[in-house]
Amino acid sequence: MSEFGRIGLAAGGDSAEREISLRSGRAVAEALDSLGLSYDWLDGPRAVIESAMDGKIDRVLNMLHGRGGEDGCLQGAMRILDIPMTGSAQTGSALAMDKLQSKRLWRVCALPTPDWRAVDSCDQAEQVLDDLQPPLFVKPAREGSSVGMTRVLERGQLRRAIERGLEHDRVVLVERMIEGHEYTAALIEGQALPLIRIQTPREFYDYDAKYQAHDTQYHCPCGLPEDQESQLQALAVQAFEMLGCSGWGRVDFMLDGQHQPWLLEANTVPGMTNTSLVPMAAKAAGISFPQLVECILLTSMNAEEIAA
Repeated sequence: MSEFGRIGLAAGGDSAEREISLRSGRAVAEALDSLGLSYDWLDGPRAVIESAMDGKIDRVLNMLHGRGGEDGCLQGAMRILDIPMTGSAQTGSALAMDKLQSKRLWRVCALPTPDWRAVDSCDQAEQVLDDLQPPLFVKPAREGSSVGMTRVLERGQLRRAIERGLEHDRVVLVERMIEGHEYTAALIEGQALPLIRIQTPREFYDYDAKYQAHDTQYHCPCGLPEDQESQLQALAVQAFEMLGCSGWGRVDFMLDGQHQPWLLEANTVPGMTNTSLVPMAAKAAGISFPQLVECILLTSMNAEEIAA
């Protein structure tokens, strides 16, 4: 424990996921208190950089969701300042944050991901519909927590969905919707925790279903045969590492009616709130929340070894 030194707990920031980041940070702060660890609360990437440059922290425990903290920017700055940080390094963080680049890499590496088109204008709606037919999902390329995401069931809905996505990013993905069950795999140091099957009565697992609704169901055990779950866990680890990600994170995917998996996205700083998926999977594996936080902190120690 003493080897961690003074920890900079990074949370908040000014991304679209600020509120979720604050909630994650507060939960992690309670765990650090229970572990007897010393830390400074740092609101946003600028506060982290300033504290690191002033020599006030020895490492960063990153709970910044979204741009600025999860997209490789802060990771690159800490690498220059020689401050170890939890989770993935700069390249993996940047690739995972960008859904378009993630899908391109997975496709090149023959990993299954739904067909898509990338657009930067509402005027491209008809062109997309020449290749992809509803149902579709439209999502900003570099946002998390389902921010700006829309499900499109009819052709006439696509233009407005693209317009909504472009309010959050200059590029949006129009992706073929997979009919089936949604799963997530929490990962720690190359190992997948028990899978979680997500079930919501809403149109899809959107922001409200994730953080506000009380009718979302999480099934862990997920109900799959053991050998199939093991295969899907291995796929999640492969998809994560293929992006250059490391330490800890989460991979989300769908399983269609023919039991074919389809990778959706990877997260390098998943939520750590009381309804978040990684703590839920850890609990199913017999790992308490403080133990999970300690495991995440240890990823910064491993990052030091890799850098050395």
